[in-house]
Amino acid sequence: MPSSPKKADSTTTISLDAKDVAILKLLQQNARITVKEIAENIHLSTTPVHERIKRMEEMGVIKQYATLLDHTKVKKGLMVICYVSLKQHDKTAGGKFIKRMHELSEVIECYNISGEFDFMLKVVAENMDAYYDFHVNKLSQAENIGHVQSVFVMGVIKQTHLLV
Repeated sequence: MPSSPKKADSTTTISLDAKDVAILKLLQQNARITVKEIAENIHLSTTPVHERIKRMEEMGVIKQYATLLDHTKVKKGLMVICYVSLKQHDKTAGGKFIKRMHELSEVIECYNISGEFDFMLKVVAENMDAYYDFHVNKLSQAENIGHVQSVFVMGVIKQTHLLV
């Protein structure tokens, strides 16, 4: 019995041909598109399309399927970019900070960055009062916080999830 492909680690790049890229473009535009619709669009039958999607899922190219929400329509109208520096930079301290960020529902994205700050957070809140509460009672209470700089998003110029 042949073994199934192993999921690639995050440093492994996957070779994609033009049909794979076309499938990914269609799925990024509409994750609810059917295999039949994809097959018609890229001129393949459904079986190879299904097999390609399954392979890309197993290899980690397709991480998940998601529904994107308009944050302003779900009472999360304030978006803030927070730059955070830690006091200590050892593995344990960084790990505790990362674990805490996973626990905070207001933090919708967290990046480990280079430069003056250690992390960049994308935070959403209902309004300024809710953000203040988050900042004072949650973020600032996280262990090892050195400095936080908050930048308030005035308007979204471009926001996309399309990679290919």
